[in-house]
Amino acid sequence: MFALVDCNNFYASCERIFNPTLNGKPIVVLSNNDGCVIARSNEAKPFVPMGAVAFKYKVAFLQNNINVFSSNYALYGDMSNRVMNTLREYTPDIEIYSIDEAFLQFTGFENYDLNAYGLTIRQRVKKVVGMPVSIGIAPTKALSKVANKIAKKFTDRTNGVYVIDTEEKRIKALKWTKIEDVWGIGRQLSKRLQSIKVMTAYDFTQLADEYVKSKLSIVELRLKHELEGKQRLSLDEVKSKKTIATTRSFENTITDIDNLKERVSTFAVSCAEKLRKQKSHCNALMLFIHTNGFNKDQPQYSRSIVVKLPYATNSSIILSQFALKGLEAIYKKGFHFKKAGVIVMELTPENVKQLDLFLDEDPKHQILMQAIDTINNNLGKKKLKLASQDLGRTWKMRQEKLSKRYTTNWNELLEVD
Repeated sequence: MFALVDCNNFYASCERIFNPTLNGKPIVVLSNNDGCVIARSNEAKPFVPMGAVAFKYKVAFLQNNINVFSSNYALYGDMSNRVMNTLREYTPDIEIYSIDEAFLQFTGFENYDLNAYGLTIRQRVKKVVGMPVSIGIAPTKALSKVANKIAKKFTDRTNGVYVIDTEEKRIKALKWTKIEDVWGIGRQLSKRLQSIKVMTAYDFTQLADEYVKSKLSIVELRLKHELEGKQRLSLDEVKSKKTIATTRSFENTITDIDNLKERVSTFAVSCAEKLRKQKSHCNALMLFIHTNGFNKDQPQYSRSIVVKLPYATNSSIILSQFALKGLEAIYKKGFHFKKAGVIVMELTPENVKQLDLFLDEDPKHQILMQAIDTINNNLGKKKLKLASQDLGRTWKMRQEKLSKRYTTNWNELLEVD
């Protein structure tokens, strides 16, 4: 059996845990630079759509007494980690699906009362972390998603936990689930299915296998089998990223290449740090720059370049050097640049490297990078930088509604009178 554990209104709940006066009140959380709405509490949903541009809804926020918060990723990430660590107490088989969701697999739990076990997990997470969760339990991952929706929708009756453990429950759940709400069915596919009178998840399971395989794809056939209670999906192992990117919009436009070089060098260093953290090398990088497409009064320019590296590396020095060479190749005078980014590609494990008789990285770089990472980790990020970076400059998002980092910053711990 599989369980999907989903944190209820995760971002809003993180804020409420440390500020109980927000309980029952509408909350929205904004994206980077306070751009648009990325999370809403149930109380805010009638007044603000998902993705709403923040400045256009300032009046709506005020009129409906909506509490607005900037994204507090330090807090949200730490709270997510606490939830996942608590879940590991109940099964070693766990797949972290997103910041607020995880699949659990219960192998050898045949004689357990899984509804009672789910209630125990839910109560434990609430007690230890303070986070309300909904839990759906079923024979497959796709069905556990359906069960989770039922647990969340009918909390008063389910107490936040619902188990699909009979054929009768499975059919009833699928008939209740609209086709557009099925995990893995996107907007365009749901329209195609609705055009052939497939309106619910149950209707989808009534299609012939050959029809689904020929008219849709093997992916949809696998999903159909999952909804029928036949396991086709297992827990995914944590995998290293295939590309790593650092991209930023500038506070003000940049025209001269020297300022642009400083930003590009900093982005390349950030990518190198991420590579070392996941113990990977890269064999190529892509650099892009572009002007502000919304400013129609200024000339527009957008270019990117892929730079093939002579050897696999995760050295901040090497990546910065080649990123700057790429910038020199695509930079043009006379334009007001608003955004740039560095993306490292063709990643390989750090311990698997193709050697070259005539060209390879200076072995001192590895020792130097380890020393830099150790110092920055112990004394604070960005204490040591390359000469090509501005020592006094750090990139900072606009976060005018930022709550405290209660769990990750000693100076912002919760105070109790």
